[in-house]
Amino acid sequence: MRRQKSSWSLPGLFVAAGGIYTAQSLVGGLTFLGLPAVLRAENVALDRIGLVSLAMLVWALKFLWAAPVEAFRVAADGRRRSRMVILAGETVVVLALAAFGMVGSGGFSLLLALLVLMAVASATADIACDAFLIEQFSQEKRGLANVAQVGGGYLGLIFGGGLFVAASAAIGWMAASLLLAGLVVVLSIPMALVREGGTTRRAPSQAPALLTALLRREVRIGIVMTILFEAGGRLAQALAGPFLIDAGLSLTSLGLINGVGGVGAGLLGTAFGGLLAHRFGARTAMFRVACLHAVSLGALTVVLFASDRLWLLAGLFVLESGMMAAGFVVSYARLMAFASSSQPGVDFTLFQCASAVAAALCGLGGAMLASRFGYGPVFGIALAGAACVPLLLLRLEARLDKGVPA
Repeated sequence: MRRQKSSWSLPGLFVAAGGIYTAQSLVGGLTFLGLPAVLRAENVALDRIGLVSLAMLVWALKFLWAAPVEAFRVAADGRRRSRMVILAGETVVVLALAAFGMVGSGGFSLLLALLVLMAVASATADIACDAFLIEQFSQEKRGLANVAQVGGGYLGLIFGGGLFVAASAAIGWMAASLLLAGLVVVLSIPMALVREGGTTRRAPSQAPALLTALLRREVRIGIVMTILFEAGGRLAQALAGPFLIDAGLSLTSLGLINGVGGVGAGLLGTAFGGLLAHRFGARTAMFRVACLHAVSLGALTVVLFASDRLWLLAGLFVLESGMMAAGFVVSYARLMAFASSSQPGVDFTLFQCASAVAAALCGLGGAMLASRFGYGPVFGIALAGAACVPLLLLRLEARLDKGVPA
């Protein structure tokens, strides 16, 4: 099946995709950052606030409905309905945000239900948008697509986390919710103007299916590659906040580091990863970022053991955030090449779900290990894992080249 061409230029596609990924990440920022802060300011119990994060489990489970979404996205006559699926998802988010504002902080159970609804809608739109990018961007241009993907993710965190909190304090809960709803509408406008070209038909035997994806060697290798590539960074990332607090950093300072430093480094890392992917190709860029990431974690671990300079450590954690962002860009660009042209939405969704599972397991495992053995050994494990990644990537790529089953 040949790649589908859009009538839009590459910059237009970049803006459209970036807007959608920003809107989707806005929901995540609201769930993880914005809403918990506002609820706590209104004296909602911590155990109830902790339930909010359950809404994001949807993103780890979206592979369950990826095949039906992909089957609808590609019509029987070959026409693409990516735009329809994406805009329908964003419409649900807008309506849910309006209802979110009307409910207010007093209706916690209904708020949680609305968050889950927004997560389902955003995850569904994400399946279609990922497939759209794979079809519309040639392999050598996918680094640019992944810059929109990852960069939009960081911008969405700013809007959903920072903007919602500031707006709630200044103009109230309802107005802040409607502000986010309006922002989602604005961010969706470029995608509403996109027209997908091409009417390549798909044979009935090619109906999208989860099992079809799992039977493909490239998908299985891609899942393994995703988990190995991210594990070390995810482990360190999960412990960054608790470590700095235990080391004596104030909560206010940590907020600045995570907000200004983390997001700024993330955007710079996103641009750096996109540049590497564009210049060297996704395969080489992924290997180089893996090597740089090992160096970054090595510096962090050495300073952790050898110095008590808190701000130096904080700076290295910010650098680590930038390397993680670069890693997302180059790994997504590489993984897109593993997605089948007959069901890219299903295949790439599996890679993203593997990433979500890796994040959850590393977060849980890192906390448990640190509580038992201390931070030092866990950061040592993260470094050891990251140091092995370049060689493991070479081995996995060799298996792909030789056609050896994963």
